[in-house]
Amino acid sequence: MSEVQQPGGEPLDELTPAELAGGPTVRRMLLGSQLRRLREEAGITPDRAGYAIRASRSKISRLEHGRVGFKERDVTDLLMLYGVTDEDVLQRMLTLAQQSNTAGWWARYDDVLADWFETYLGLEQATSLIRTYELQFVPGLFQTEDYARAVTLLGHRAAPPAEIERRVSLRLRRQEILHSPDTLPKVWAVIDESALRRPLGGRTVMKAQLSHLVELIESPQVTLQIMPFDRGGHSAAGGSFSILRFADNELPDVVYIEQLTGALYLDRPEEIDHYREVMNSLSAEAETPAESERQLKDLIKTI
Repeated sequence: MSEVQQPGGEPLDELTPAELAGGPTVRRMLLGSQLRRLREEAGITPDRAGYAIRASRSKISRLEHGRVGFKERDVTDLLMLYGVTDEDVLQRMLTLAQQSNTAGWWARYDDVLADWFETYLGLEQATSLIRTYELQFVPGLFQTEDYARAVTLLGHRAAPPAEIERRVSLRLRRQEILHSPDTLPKVWAVIDESALRRPLGGRTVMKAQLSHLVELIESPQVTLQIMPFDRGGHSAAGGSFSILRFADNELPDVVYIEQLTGALYLDRPEEIDHYREVMNSLSAEAETPAESERQLKDLIKTI
């Protein structure tokens, strides 16, 4: 069998800077995608693959979608089943399996980090494009420290001050992807006007937050649009959501929907298509970026 390569033609052990920044989550997705392709090319059913590693069909699905970690023994058994015998290829795949089980930078925040949000951080760190609609708050990647603290206090009123500061620190650490030369994803946000008029933390905090948004608009990586009240009802009747896209074409887009005590991760093509249509509609219905900037500046004057 010819040398197995990562999608895009690069060897599996040569990850891009964005993929390296994404840590184990994206590495699991890359390895899972490669294993799925090899299984399909070999004509092996998920049931048969599961039997080969003493697991169920659903376990194979979770592995191929990068939802769980990989055991080296399972990877070896699957590659043998799929007809991969080249020692160099096997070693590269096993190396990627080892890398996929390492901890990302966010592991240091495991005392305040929910398991369901850890997955999102891994995805966010390796995206090439984030499109998000926010109904209630300024997007986390755009929040100032004081605004982030006000938002955090809403959901953790009984938490001690030290925990609040840890949570705020985690949010600010996430924002480094907007300034790191190794990642620099594009972020396209549509923010409901209600989120910009709700004075979280008080007027001084909100004025500084709105001024920060105006500064971010100057970045070529950021596109910001306001969904004004006078548009009435619009496409995103279900609430806030984000669509994450990756540079690697074999990795599917992921829709992220955060809830009070968990999150949904959608990656079926029909689900992605639906949310992509909704996001396109929102972008068409919202104010243009230039008009949104003007409205932000006018709103700052009223505070």
